[in-house]
Amino acid sequence: MIKHTNVKDINLLLIIILFGGLLSAQGQQKDQTGLVDTLKNYSAYKRKLTFAGVLQTRYVVALDKDVDVNGKNFDAGTSTGISNTFLVKRARIMVKGDINDRFSANILANLADFSNNPTNKVLENAYIKYSLNKYFHIQAGQFRPFFGIEDAIAVDIIRTLDFSNQYYAFGKNGWQSFQIGLSAFGNVIPSGKLRYFAGAYNGNNKNQTSDDNNTKNLYARLEGDFLKSLTLGVNVGSGSVAASSTGKAYGADVTTKIPLLHKLDLLVMAEYKMGSNFLAYNADEQLARPDIGEYQMQGFYFFPTLRYNHQSRRLRALEFSCRYEYFDENYKLSSNPRKTLIPNISLIFADDFYAALQIGVAIDRFKTQEPLSTLYDRNLGYVQLQIRF
Repeated sequence: MIKHTNVKDINLLLIIILFGGLLSAQGQQKDQTGLVDTLKNYSAYKRKLTFAGVLQTRYVVALDKDVDVNGKNFDAGTSTGISNTFLVKRARIMVKGDINDRFSANILANLADFSNNPTNKVLENAYIKYSLNKYFHIQAGQFRPFFGIEDAIAVDIIRTLDFSNQYYAFGKNGWQSFQIGLSAFGNVIPSGKLRYFAGAYNGNNKNQTSDDNNTKNLYARLEGDFLKSLTLGVNVGSGSVAASSTGKAYGADVTTKIPLLHKLDLLVMAEYKMGSNFLAYNADEQLARPDIGEYQMQGFYFFPTLRYNHQSRRLRALEFSCRYEYFDENYKLSSNPRKTLIPNISLIFADDFYAALQIGVAIDRFKTQEPLSTLYDRNLGYVQLQIRF
């Protein structure tokens, strides 16, 4: 049953966001450029149009004779699975238009989705952003809510085979990935070492004509920089999907960079999340099904990367990484944890991952295997080339 108190929560959140913007406007310092005294029309001040994109191609091969490239087990005696293939995973085009120094628009489309069923796909980012100052930015439209490390990293930087399993599961349940709504973020203190993110959105994923219920998802994130290169973040969310009761989600993460030797750095990312699994709750057809609080997913991953900054003219860096992930989609009622290990080597030919070749293996293990399904142990080898522009 939909709780009408959620509408009050949304109204309160919007009031806080708008009030914060007014306070930021009052505390804004004088424009150091001096243009505030001479410029009479800001309509086209700093107006520009920029284009960017990413192209990611890969070759994958199933290293098990009875599992296809999508991770599904098949009966080798009666059928044949596709054991290797070339893929265009991402072909993203981004257009950003700065109207002036305050307003901008961002559109991101993944043209690779046209190769399959493009329904509710293709268009990813589509939002308008207003920036008052470093303390207050607000954006409205379709975007990724800031609900963890993988939402904070640029969408066109993939350091290994793909995002984490928990990222996609939480995205399908409306907690992250591309959503439609309103978000505010900015610095809490002048140095920028403490930052906030908050917002409200539909929670039924991207490219939908409208929400699927009257409850809006709410989220908040607070992150801070500690020591020299240590960042800690905490997340909390509330929401629902379709006719689900209201659920909760929580998370915490850490990132750090540790210089080891000359040209050698250790990058570490780790994240834990738990939250309501609305899809499992809605799919349960029991007459007396448990409360939404029993349909819970949780996951943790640890992602160390050893980076050697070669800095030659053609080869800028080498990265050796091995991400470990533990994820359980319904750990209270039907626990079947999935453990994933992805050793990976990246050869970076242009700074900031503008050109990279990656080679690795994705190793998946389940506590309980289910034959003729994707819940089956497998090993997937890959070679991946990605170009940003």
